[in-house]
Amino acid sequence: MNRKILVCILLMIGLLPTVSKAQKLAVKTNLLYDATTTMNLGLEVSLARKWTLDIPVNYNPWKFDDTRLKHWGIQPEVRYWFCESFNRTFIGVHAHYADFNVGGWPDWPFVSQNMQDMRYQGHLYGGGVSIGHSWILKKRWSIEASLGVGYARIVYDKYPCTTCGTRLKDASKNYLGPTKASLSLIYLIK
Repeated sequence: MNRKILVCILLMIGLLPTVSKAQKLAVKTNLLYDATTTMNLGLEVSLARKWTLDIPVNYNPWKFDDTRLKHWGIQPEVRYWFCESFNRTFIGVHAHYADFNVGGWPDWPFVSQNMQDMRYQGHLYGGGVSIGHSWILKKRWSIEASLGVGYARIVYDKYPCTTCGTRLKDASKNYLGPTKASLSLIYLIK
């Protein structure tokens, strides 16, 4: 009887390993990308009890009148979960790559004059760190929010208008700041 009580106490304070019923695989969509008409799908795989690999891919082929937001990108991330995989708070390290063709955006207060009048075509790459949290909604459904900061090297050609083909210049830029924002709906497969 004393042995059973000791084992129960050790399990409660986490000194003995337990058999985890943690999920192993999830598919997800970033609702923020969905709001910009960007198709996206993420796959997250459990690597260990507290480690996962998240691989989101996004694609936007659309052109609306003179407005362009054409791009595709990938942003793999290794995550460490403080509780267990797919549950509660995590920190992550991500890399990113994207090709883009953007410009001709509307005259909104947060859009620069260059993004309204010019078109930019090129690619970017880099990496960063993130923090996030997942809330379980039902047995297989959850919602997750995350934010990340990091670095991107942006290599691009600049054009005088969204439909013109004469290149004004080719350039590159180093960017340091927000590199990730997500509000994802998740379905746990197993």
